[in-house]
Amino acid sequence: MAPSLDRLIVFIMAGGSGERFWPVSRTATPKHLVKLLGEQTLLEQTVRRFEGVLPTERIFILTNTAQLEATKAAVPFLPAANIIAEPAKRDTAPAAALATAIARSIRPDAVAALFPADAMIHDTATFRIQLVDAAEYVAAHTSILTFSITPTFPSTGFGYLELEEGASAKSGVINVKRFVEKPDEAKALSFFDGKRHGWNAGMFLWQAETFLAECRKHQPDLEKFILEFPQGDHTSYLAERFPLLPKISVDYAIMEYAASVVAMIARFDWDDVGSWTALPPHLGVDENGNTLKGKVVTLEASDNIVVARDRTVALCGVKDLVVVETADAILVCHKDAVQKIKNLPLPPELK
Repeated sequence: MAPSLDRLIVFIMAGGSGERFWPVSRTATPKHLVKLLGEQTLLEQTVRRFEGVLPTERIFILTNTAQLEATKAAVPFLPAANIIAEPAKRDTAPAAALATAIARSIRPDAVAALFPADAMIHDTATFRIQLVDAAEYVAAHTSILTFSITPTFPSTGFGYLELEEGASAKSGVINVKRFVEKPDEAKALSFFDGKRHGWNAGMFLWQAETFLAECRKHQPDLEKFILEFPQGDHTSYLAERFPLLPKISVDYAIMEYAASVVAMIARFDWDDVGSWTALPPHLGVDENGNTLKGKVVTLEASDNIVVARDRTVALCGVKDLVVVETADAILVCHKDAVQKIKNLPLPPELK
């Protein structure tokens, strides 16, 4: 194992709500805690992606109190102490500060890596190779490194990275000129055609001291939180101090102002599985273009997505629908409206 890998500590952000996957995804069991794409939850798949690169003792999960027990149940092979419940919802910058504080308390020269819990990557072998390369680069440089996903279509649902011309042949990384928020259709098309922008997948690596230095310049409250983070039991410190941190994304708080941000172009596949319409590429389609999971029968039905959990779902003479059946709710939605699912006026017991 390369010496730089001894410094690597991985943090998986697993506190999201997954509202677009209702009714399967709920507040206490969001999409990364359900088995959407196979026999493992997205969270377990994410954790196992790091197997062989570093020991489980150096893999941490950042979740919240509502999801703590379900998270522990999803990954029982991880040490329970490595599953940290954030006491308040404060967005990704405080989560990044918490990750950095924990990493720094383990070893001052730590390389912290931050990954979302709900992305799908099939090419695990290439991911691991590039993770090792990224860790080695960051261990030797004071840059923040992110992975850039090469767009496969002009998406308006992702943030983008504007990249400089040409990657370094020696390091395999490229400078990031700026972070770009989710664009409108025209801008997304120009990004796609221009081939100078990548999708921002929210995967980062940095030396703990590099992130601390950026907080010192741009987010002094986060710097103070990291510097005063205790060795050993941090339960009371976290409960008292974390809710007071600014509610802001790491892109806005740090990345847009950092002295050096570089990107490694991902050679592995990636999908953030953002809505029900993301399922067909992973679960396949039948001869009529339907993606079916569970007990489903169809007649003259095409291009539908159906997930049946307890009962048989029958579709007759319909197309372009999303139908999801659970024990206490049924969703019937046109494919074009999946982004609106999170706005459904649901009673509290169904959220």
